[in-house]
Amino acid sequence: MQSTSKASNKPRYKLAIFDWDGTVMDSADKIINCMQFAAKQCGMPIPTSDEVGHIIGISLKPAIKQLFDIDDDALAEKLVLAYKEAFLAKDTTPCPLFEGAQEMFEALKSSGCTLAVATGKARRGLDRAWKQTNTGHFFSASRTADEAESKPSPDMLLQLVDELSMSIDEAVMIGDTTYDMKMAQAIGMDRVGVSYGVHAQVHLETLKPKIIVHSIEELKRFLLNEPV
Repeated sequence: MQSTSKASNKPRYKLAIFDWDGTVMDSADKIINCMQFAAKQCGMPIPTSDEVGHIIGISLKPAIKQLFDIDDDALAEKLVLAYKEAFLAKDTTPCPLFEGAQEMFEALKSSGCTLAVATGKARRGLDRAWKQTNTGHFFSASRTADEAESKPSPDMLLQLVDELSMSIDEAVMIGDTTYDMKMAQAIGMDRVGVSYGVHAQVHLETLKPKIIVHSIEELKRFLLNEPV
């Protein structure tokens, strides 16, 4: 017990920046269902689960353009609206936090680590998720799709370290997609991949994360400088 307490008082990084969907919240199934609903509503080919999984993490409109291989802004906007309708009113797939996430946030905050979020969700979506899970109070700052350039641009990360007066080498980006890894790699920020999200471990590995963890518990132990 003594060694755990000691490690918890000295986190590995001063700032831990989390992706949301697929990293701390188990929302992939809902996102896939809603994207397939939107495709059907708009008369588009219905994408597979893997195809939707590949674009999770990007801001919604760029993600839709990439997924359906379209440049038409009006069609993309129609798909965006259909997706939002499904997400808010049609689909009832639950989106729980991954097991242990709340306890991890509590432990990191207690250790003196500052927490932030960099997500492809819109501000309204992140606020809704925070309210649903009662976790917003853990985070000192956040950037969403309507406040910064879409991943894999490092814009969100640069804004966050600036707002929080941190240096890049004091921070780590944690995510489940190559977009998360690329945005951190672009500015030389350490990054941690999680294997339980939407992108395969083999793809995360090519972007040289400090570690790939397989559970929230492993992630917590790594961030708290405890044996993984």
